[in-house]
Amino acid sequence: MKSISAYLTFNGNCKEAMMFYQKCLGGNLSLQTIGESPMGCKMPVRMKKYILTGILQNNHHVISGTDLVLETGLIKGNNFALLLQCSSTTELEKTFALLSKGGNKIQLPNENFYGVLVGTLKDKYGVHWILQV
Repeated sequence: MKSISAYLTFNGNCKEAMMFYQKCLGGNLSLQTIGESPMGCKMPVRMKKYILTGILQNNHHVISGTDLVLETGLIKGNNFALLLQCSSTTELEKTFALLSKGGNKIQLPNENFYGVLVGTLKDKYGVHWILQV
């Protein structure tokens, strides 16, 4: 495994929050709106300004964020996930199977539109995980 970092979900204010964290923690901030992404043409106009991916990185930590909320809406507990960067597909699949035992598989490992293998789950303790290679 490469690393574990925080992945935060916001309700339309990801850019504001990530800029705040940058002021507090320093580092380089990159932001991609939904409109700038390959899925932008499929989204309603009101969604295009929202952040698909925000990454704040310095020598000590990485914080990732998004404005994309699950269909259930933003509720206490689903606005935070641990993002696990795996070093191989095999490692991702094995870790996904172990973490999801007794929990809930939200998105089976699947290649996204950027060619990144991603799977999401909630473990038996209610912790949300995003695994990717």
